[in-house]
Amino acid sequence: MLKVKDIMTREVKTVSPETEIAQAAKLLLSERINGVPVVNKTGEVVGILCQSDLIAQQKSIPIPSLFTLLDGYIPLTLLSRLDKEVEKIAATTVNHAMTPDPTTVNSDTDIDKVAGLMVEKNYHTLPVVDDGTLVGIVGKEDVLKTLLIDTEK
Repeated sequence: MLKVKDIMTREVKTVSPETEIAQAAKLLLSERINGVPVVNKTGEVVGILCQSDLIAQQKSIPIPSLFTLLDGYIPLTLLSRLDKEVEKIAATTVNHAMTPDPTTVNSDTDIDKVAGLMVEKNYHTLPVVDDGTLVGIVGKEDVLKTLLIDTEK
């Protein structure tokens, strides 16, 4: 069974929480990658920034729907969700647009588990962390390449 270490990219591009959104977008586009780990000053993975996080900036602010109950207004949209949407739309640094505390895998994780995570959770990119250190990254394209390996045998 193939493991993450067999297919992961070892030379990982990263950004910091303080990186400007425009700079992060340029990195994703120039490197033709879907996501990039966000690491703090000590090298710890604190988030992940994906193209979808940046696309969220192009969204309009959702106006919560209201209904009246006993002369009071009850929002149908949770305010915390609205706050998060507004924060992503208005983000100027990676810290405000990233997905914090991303799911990670280690280099000995089986590829079928990674594929399951990607399908069930709609993840496109997973940081690979061994003993608290970022050692690689695995994306959907990497998993798809394993199909070619199987057909070449």
